[in-house]
Amino acid sequence: MNNWIELLINGLLLGSLYALFALGLSLSLGVMKMINLAHGDLIVLGAYVAWTVMEATGWPALVCLAVVLPLMFCIGWLLQAVLLNRVVGAHELSPLLVTFGLSVVIQNLLLEVFSADTRNLPSGDLTLRGLDLGGVSVGVFPLLIGAVSVLMYAVMHLLVAHTHGGRQARAVSDDAPTARLVGVDDKRFFALMAGLVMVVTALAAVLYGMRTPFAPMAGPERLLFAFEAVVMGGLGHLWGSFFGGLLIGLAHVLGAQVNPGLGAFFGHLTFLVVLLVRPQGLFRPFTHKH
Repeated sequence: MNNWIELLINGLLLGSLYALFALGLSLSLGVMKMINLAHGDLIVLGAYVAWTVMEATGWPALVCLAVVLPLMFCIGWLLQAVLLNRVVGAHELSPLLVTFGLSVVIQNLLLEVFSADTRNLPSGDLTLRGLDLGGVSVGVFPLLIGAVSVLMYAVMHLLVAHTHGGRQARAVSDDAPTARLVGVDDKRFFALMAGLVMVVTALAAVLYGMRTPFAPMAGPERLLFAFEAVVMGGLGHLWGSFFGGLLIGLAHVLGAQVNPGLGAFFGHLTFLVVLLVRPQGLFRPFTHKH
């Protein structure tokens, strides 16, 4: 019985990392109506930025967040202001094509600079520590990831639901032309939003790099997990993305018990089943609430 409880907890904690991958993508979809095909590669880019800062300073990975988060905010702001604002609101295929090209550029740039060798963010014995909870062994680091994921979703929910910026986000999402008429500069707002998305992405990237080795071509798989979580939860629904990520992580861990090589397959299969049963996702998007 304890083994099954342990599997359940580990699956949910793995899913909390997938949910953190999905948070930035959910915000992009919910506010800017943009599917960013480079999202997974930006996660990997964040991991490499953290690795570079660690190499230059010798700081622990979590301390490097003090440099990585502002830097990634600037990268997100620049990408949106210079490149993506040109295609947001244009033909529906334009953001897909541009972000697909951005994905290819990031992958090849990382490959050129860092080679194809895998890297990781050393974290000392943090990833080796465990807790014994009544005979159930739980890793300290996965618990940290779970706590960070819940905290970030709670903070983003509060920002969207209870702040002036959140009201602007809902207004721009529901009707951008009308929002412009009442004084909202949607292009500037999108750039700030993209910077915020990159801060969340960078946080996910550092935790990912501490947990798992990464390589320049790892982005598409990260994008797939994030996209599946967002779609399962309901496009643009913040907490829906969180629970979608948990479900994928749980399926991944339980599937690995059937066959170690089938963990990811069971995650994708769960996504397909949910999509067939509830094409609209498990929850309604937050932009439909007033």
